Amino acid sequence: MREVLIRFPKDMPGILIVQHMPEMFTGSFARRLDTLCAIHVKEAVNGERVQPGTAYIAPGHSHLQVRRVSGGFQCDLSRSEPVNRHRPSVDVLFHSAAVQVGRQGVGVMLTGMGKDGAQGMLAMRQAGCHNICQDQESSVVWGMPREATINGAAHEVAALRDIPARVMHALRSTEASPRA
Repeated sequence: MREVLIRFPKDMPGILIVQHMPEMFTGSFARRLDTLCAIHVKEAVNGERVQPGTAYIAPGHSHLQVRRVSGGFQCDLSRSEPVNRHRPSVDVLFHSAAVQVGRQGVGVMLTGMGKDGAQGMLAMRQAGCHNICQDQESSVVWGMPREATINGAAHEVAALRDIPARVMHALRSTEASPRA
């Protein structure tokens, strides 16, 4: 994730991130990324407005969803049951992006084990979002991106080093809004 976030400009639309990570690590992970990136990186807070130039990481104890509100979007957190054995779950975020953000969204699936996110990314594609998955060669574990590629959710499969440029290209093709 670091390799992607450090290449984004300060004026990026808001970014929402789910990382399968225990709750005791997500805050320090966000603070570490914040020191390396031009964008601000922080742990998401329930009800917080999504701002340009900021990446919001789901706390390890909660699902993160995006919700459309007057004049923009906000982060919604939930401690509901795990999905795909995960809380936070990528599927939860991606399904909310499909409904709330629609064709303005860009979905990215990076290396990871299992199937979490594949169905949500497919819902994003069906809602008009542009989706990019990390390729097998640059993935540590090509589980999650593989599943999203197999089910037809991905528009593109790209090397990790190429993903930031692919995201920026996709953003130029859509209206600015939060990205899941």
